[in-house]
Amino acid sequence: MSNAMEQTGNSLVQCIYSSASPEPIDAERLTEILSAARKNNAKLGITGMLLYERQSFFQILEGPEQSVNQLYRKIARDNRHTQITKILFQPISERVFDRWSMGYVGVSMKELASVKGLNDFFRSGQCYNDLDESRAKLLLAAFKEGKWHAKIQ
Repeated sequence: MSNAMEQTGNSLVQCIYSSASPEPIDAERLTEILSAARKNNAKLGITGMLLYERQSFFQILEGPEQSVNQLYRKIARDNRHTQITKILFQPISERVFDRWSMGYVGVSMKELASVKGLNDFFRSGQCYNDLDESRAKLLLAAFKEGKWHAKIQ
């Protein structure tokens, strides 16, 4: 996904954050959230990935720095998110999720526990809100290597 902002020199960044939902989100509501996010992200030139499990979000946003910052501030004000934690914010030379304005993967905790370096973390019942930068990078690396690409919606 390329847009005018990238072409004018606004550098690409990647923001990874986690948050908690104050209440469980059912499949229908999650579909509505994803539909709105995909529409809005396409307008902003943002791509990324969303994971949701046990009232816990893990999201990767990629795009022009100004747009990513704008979206992150909006998310931080959204009452559907609590305990929001910016895990990683870094410049990138290319997108990992360039084909998805907001990909979603329904990855189970059992599948997450199969990732080397994350297995003990997820087996102990921890959720995305407990991820630190090094574990977030391991999860990102698993996606880069193609794990779960077939499940992306």
